[in-house]
Amino acid sequence: MPRYKITYDKEKCIGAMTCVANSPDSWEYDGDRKVNLKGAVFNKETQKYELIIESNDDRFEKDMDAATGCPVDGVIKIERLDD
Repeated sequence: MPRYKITYDKEKCIGAMTCVANSPDSWEYDGDRKVNLKGAVFNKETQKYELIIESNDDRFEKDMDAATGCPVDGVIKIERLDD
């Protein structure tokens, strides 16, 4: 099953919630005009949240839609780790 890493810069998030609409399995509104990447861990070195997911292609496509639909460039980055 494919694995990928989602990196989320919450400080730059403007709360448009496109990610929540496109991929509700991965994203949720936090009630404070921002969103949370469910299950993500804060990386103190990069100051970003990170989550490694092993998932099917359908979820990967939804997460890619969340990243490309975000109106703020670079807030959500997705890197496929292997096939």
